[in-house]
Amino acid sequence: MKNIIVLVSGGGTNLQALIDAQESGKIRGGKITCVISSKPDAYALERAKKHGIATRVISRKEYCDVSSYSKAILDALNEEKADLVVYAGFMTILDEQVVKAYPNRMMNVHPALIPSFCGKGYYGLRVHEEALRKGVKLTGATVHFVTEVCDGGPIILQKAVEVQSGDTPEILQKRVMEQAEWKILPQAVSLFCEDKLEVRDEIVYIKN
Repeated sequence: MKNIIVLVSGGGTNLQALIDAQESGKIRGGKITCVISSKPDAYALERAKKHGIATRVISRKEYCDVSSYSKAILDALNEEKADLVVYAGFMTILDEQVVKAYPNRMMNVHPALIPSFCGKGYYGLRVHEEALRKGVKLTGATVHFVTEVCDGGPIILQKAVEVQSGDTPEILQKRVMEQAEWKILPQAVSLFCEDKLEVRDEIVYIKN
């Protein structure tokens, strides 16, 4: 049984999707053993506590730079014996020391079809604002492995979502979460825990 560590910063809707999937038996071969938050007041911590999941707070504000903060997160991941690290609304970009320690063992969900609307600065509502500004007819979500390049790691799963007439960034954000993010993130986590993901030449292959 693999140890899944979830990194959070805010409300924890993606964490809740993972918890729900775990409790309904959709995540096989792994279990969420700890939730680590970059903010002490993140509601995601309450979600974890309600389901008996251990929590830790490593506040970004208490560290002077990204390097020292990344080292603190890395130490915590090692202490928790992480097999898989999941970014679920985690708003801090960690440096290469964490990625190098957990190659192809850290995954993130991004609210667009990478390589569209991704990279530094593309998070939250800005992603959906840009999608609407460009007039795309399809958007969606991507689960990918985390590398040193922001949103640049190997793609695990993607799911498309239709953009509808009259959409606002807020409406589109909600639809992408409900129809894509909350579905493919637990799927990707389960595939990893079942040892069904293989990365070759920056491409993820899913084993039958």
